[in-house]
Amino acid sequence: MQTSINEPMEKTGNASQHATLIQPLNGQSLNGVKTHISVRNLNISYGNSQILKNVSIDIPDKKITAIIGPSGCGKTTLLKTFNRLIESSDGIKIEGEVLVDGENIYGKNVEVTNMRKKMGLLSQRPMPLPMSIYDNIAYGMRIHGIRKKSILNERVTYYLKQASLWNEVKDRLHQPATKLSIGQQQRLCLARGLAVEPEIILGDEPTSALDPISSQRIEEKFVELKDQYTIVMVTHILRQARRIADYIVFMYLGEIVEHGPAHELLENPREEMTKEYVKGVIS
Repeated sequence: MQTSINEPMEKTGNASQHATLIQPLNGQSLNGVKTHISVRNLNISYGNSQILKNVSIDIPDKKITAIIGPSGCGKTTLLKTFNRLIESSDGIKIEGEVLVDGENIYGKNVEVTNMRKKMGLLSQRPMPLPMSIYDNIAYGMRIHGIRKKSILNERVTYYLKQASLWNEVKDRLHQPATKLSIGQQQRLCLARGLAVEPEIILGDEPTSALDPISSQRIEEKFVELKDQYTIVMVTHILRQARRIADYIVFMYLGEIVEHGPAHELLENPREEMTKEYVKGVIS
C-alpha cells in the first residue's frame, strides 16, 4: 500500500509545501481506497488570524482516520468544518470546499439539518440531554418522525447495545442520564448519535475526559463500528492513534504536513517534522 492516497509532491522546506498533490477522488477509488469526505483548498480565518491554510485531504470511507498534531495546530477546526459547526463561531471566514458524498456542504442550496444528520459527534466531554436515558436516545428519532412506541423501544435497545451500554442501564432507562458515570455518558452520547443513522462519526478527543477503562471501551467500539461508518477523530494521544487508526493526518500550524496509512506514517514518516512529532521532539 502506498504511503498516502495521493502521490506526494517533491519535498521542500516548510509545512505549506509538504502537502500532497490531491486529485478529485470523492466517491471514487484509487488503489482500492474509497473516499467519503474530500476537502479542497480550505482556508479558515478568524479576524486577522488564519487557522487553516489551503488544506486539501481525502478521508477514506469506513476507516478510522486520526487527525494528530500539537495543540493549536487546527485539528478541531478541521473536524468542525465537516459538519459546519465551525460556523457557530462569530467572525469566522470560510473559503474552499468540503465535499461529503460528492456534495459541497458549503454550497448555497445545502440543507444543513439534513447534512448534519449524516454526522454523529462525540465531544471532549459528554453532553447528555437533561432527560432520561431512554429519551436521550429517542429524542433524535422523534425529531425525524418516528413516534410509534414499539419501534422506539426496539431502537433504543438496539443502539444502547451498539454502544455496549445496554446491560448497564436496562433496569434504569427512565432515570436521568446525568446520573451515569462520565464514561457511561460518553457511550450514551455515542448511542444517541447512532440512533439518527449517520454515515460518519466525528470524535473531538472523545476519550480525553475518561478513565483508562472507559477510554478502552470507546476505542474498542470505534474499531467495531468502522465497518459500518466512516470515523474521523482528533486525538492528542499518539498511542491511541497507533492502537486504532487506519489512516493518519498530521497537522502543524494550520497546515497538513503529511497523511497516509497509519502504520506507514508512524513507522516510516517522509517528512522531518512528522519524524520529530512521532519521536516526541515536537509536542
